[in-house]
Amino acid sequence: MTQIAIVVYPRFTALDLVGPYEVLRGLPGADIRFVAHEPGPVVADSGVLAIGATHAFDETPSPDIVLVPGGPGSASAARDEGLLSWLRTVSPGADWTASVCTGSVVLAAAGLLEGRRATTHWSSLRLLPMFGAVAVDDERIVVEADRRIATAAGVSAGIDLALWLAAQVAGEDRARAIQLMIEYDPQPPFDSGQRSKASKSTVAASTALLSRDLIEPTTMADGVVLAWQGTLATIRRKARRRR
Repeated sequence: MTQIAIVVYPRFTALDLVGPYEVLRGLPGADIRFVAHEPGPVVADSGVLAIGATHAFDETPSPDIVLVPGGPGSASAARDEGLLSWLRTVSPGADWTASVCTGSVVLAAAGLLEGRRATTHWSSLRLLPMFGAVAVDDERIVVEADRRIATAAGVSAGIDLALWLAAQVAGEDRARAIQLMIEYDPQPPFDSGQRSKASKSTVAASTALLSRDLIEPTTMADGVVLAWQGTLATIRRKARRRR
């Protein structure tokens, strides 16, 4: 049996979580848990969709795979000491610790990415170095094999990450079968899914869409505090190096 703990927190992005879930539940003996401080509904960033947390953190002390999604609520999650402490505790014993989108900022805030290559949504790459990570902006999945940590770029990259994880756990044949089961054969009508491929006007329009979530007062306040904490962490790292 493979126990898979998918973290949920208020204002997560649904596809970050649901895409990997649809892949990972196809693993043999998959025991999937949606984990939070306590069981119950957790509302996504849309304010409409809710996912039920099935287990509390303290009920899940030794998962085989940990996955942290991203979303506008990740700034608050990255300051949630209960969540960060749980991640620090379970990550060393997990087969893989993974993130989608700005879930990597939460891993970085927990100290799990210091000195390590990692990726996130293109709009948040600047946050990773604040917590000592090496930001990578041109890879869809970044793997630190010796630490058994894998991070994915924004939102839809979570499906790619989950298929990669499925291959690590159950072999490529099983991963291919899961890919066919969900008929994941992307053929988008446009080729603007990566910032380097998008026009300046498309980047501007996408940034404006993102800002609708980011200007919400609670999100802005959490983001400011998180950035300040990251700045302090950077200053302290530099001071340690000078000693």
